[in-house]
Amino acid sequence: MRAAVCGSPITHSLSPVLHRAAYAALGLHDWEYGLLEVDERGLPALVASLDTGWAGLSLTMPLKRAVLPLVDEVEDVALAVEAVNTVVVTARTPARPGRAGVHLRAENTDVHGVVAALAEAGARRVERGAVVGGGATARSALVALLRAGCPRPVAVVRSPARAEELHGVAARLGGRVDVRGWDELPSALQADVVVSTVPIGASADVAAVLAPAAAPGGARPAPLLLDVVYAPWPTPLARAWHGPVIGGFEMLLHQAAAQVTHMTGRSAPLAAMRAAGLAELRARAST
Repeated sequence: MRAAVCGSPITHSLSPVLHRAAYAALGLHDWEYGLLEVDERGLPALVASLDTGWAGLSLTMPLKRAVLPLVDEVEDVALAVEAVNTVVVTARTPARPGRAGVHLRAENTDVHGVVAALAEAGARRVERGAVVGGGATARSALVALLRAGCPRPVAVVRSPARAEELHGVAARLGGRVDVRGWDELPSALQADVVVSTVPIGASADVAAVLAPAAAPGGARPAPLLLDVVYAPWPTPLARAWHGPVIGGFEMLLHQAAAQVTHMTGRSAPLAAMRAAGLAELRARAST
């Protein structure tokens, strides 16, 4: 069986290390997991080529929305978030015209990744949560906070267009979100959990605003921070934070474990995947 992670650029992806470690631990020695450089123009041809020899695809940017019209079924969370990071391939009888006897189901395991990472850090239920950023990962983080019990998460975004997207995501799930502009970034510190989805290039700017305000001596303890960046680590925001911090690797690990379970039908070997991923990150950091 075959599986692969697809996106552009893709060479940095840690997914092959995690999935291959899972296959080895599960004894799936005839399974392989590859790395495919694919952009939005090349995605339709790749999806059309999937057959019963494939278990699934992991998707990263810029493919998380582009794949939606190309699959047979989209699970509820992926539909609400309008972002897919997993396509599960199963045999289909009779075959759909133009497709090699397979059924393609789109999933979003990023939401599970955030929920599981927070739960491991002790935040199984979130009363007050905030998301910094407005892209696909931010939409997943918003849903994760709603699922963790947060009645009305705060989202701090730069773009008014992003605000409309986040309102739509919450509404599709029967929830609400309080969207604020970038000039209100310190308002995120009123939460118990902050999920930063900003890229590494913006991390220092966010740290310059949030870290001083979260310094000891404030009216309340600094929130738990989940910074979704996993490399390079620590980010400027994580280094400057005055409270507990979860790295993006934990989110990546748990979303990959969910992918393994979806694609293989077996419980993912989390310990083996974590050990392999951390070893790879150490090796990359040393070079």
